[in-house]
Amino acid sequence: MPRIYFRCVPFDKGQVTLALESGVDGLIVPAENVEGVKALARCQVWAADDAPLVSLQTKADEENFLARLRAGEHAILARGWEVIPVENLLAQSDAVLAEATTVQEARLAAGILERGVAGIVLPGEAATILKEVVACCKLSGGREDLLPATITRVETAGLGHRVCADTLSLLRKGQGMLVGNSSAFTFLVHAETEPNEYVAARPFRVNAGAVHAYVRLPGDRTAYLGELHAGQEVLIVDANGETQTATLGRVKIEVRPMLLVEARVQTAEGTRSGAVFLQNAETIRLTTPEGEPVSVVTLKAGDTVLCRLDQAGRHFGMRISEDIRED
Repeated sequence: MPRIYFRCVPFDKGQVTLALESGVDGLIVPAENVEGVKALARCQVWAADDAPLVSLQTKADEENFLARLRAGEHAILARGWEVIPVENLLAQSDAVLAEATTVQEARLAAGILERGVAGIVLPGEAATILKEVVACCKLSGGREDLLPATITRVETAGLGHRVCADTLSLLRKGQGMLVGNSSAFTFLVHAETEPNEYVAARPFRVNAGAVHAYVRLPGDRTAYLGELHAGQEVLIVDANGETQTATLGRVKIEVRPMLLVEARVQTAEGTRSGAVFLQNAETIRLTTPEGEPVSVVTLKAGDTVLCRLDQAGRHFGMRISEDIRED
């Protein structure tokens, strides 16, 4: 996920304020304004002279740009860059910054080689699209392929430590987090967006499951639910597979009665099965293919919910190639 920078040269106080409120990661301003801008918010602030715009016209320009990055400069690819030279640079450096003047250019830069540049720099004339670029390149996390899974078993499972993941964001109907006993089979656990006569909605919360369960994170990573912590970014997924990132504000781990939920998916290669342990309470819900939340209390064999299939094999949350079985 690229960082977003705003290059405010010449300096404009109003544009700087807009950039900070939009959620940029850093600002590039004239040297004489650096200290004043640093006092406004905790973020990176670079002097324009220390973050030069560089055009790529020849192969020699590409090599010189790479040398500047290796020397620790914050050199920026000026607008007009082409994908192939950027791919060459990304193959050799994780510090490539690229200027973008439209949302389309920002999206392109963020997706080159499926990982994108380290940072996207918007010039002053692009101030009006700052919020849109932040939303599509920082908040959006791409798309997950979700499949309908048929519930095969729901039964009580005694007491266990379960995890509530409270985010800094207000989630909406159809959104939740992908959680499961195995990273190869995760369920879309719905956020607590729906009220009932006993409990008010808590649309910032996903009552996600037992501490041992895997949860899918941004950047094709996973973690155990029990490892989540305040300030960490998590992946929010909706029923259409669209994703966004959210920051955790609090993680609550408490002992609660639990349910074991098992399901299966029929694929071209055969039947895949998976399970998840969830709190035994009406407010905990999975998600139907129509995007409707369905309470685990009413869930029964034959019902259909959304899940995600993957290949098993993770080491400290990163994908590895290994023969592994998780039941």
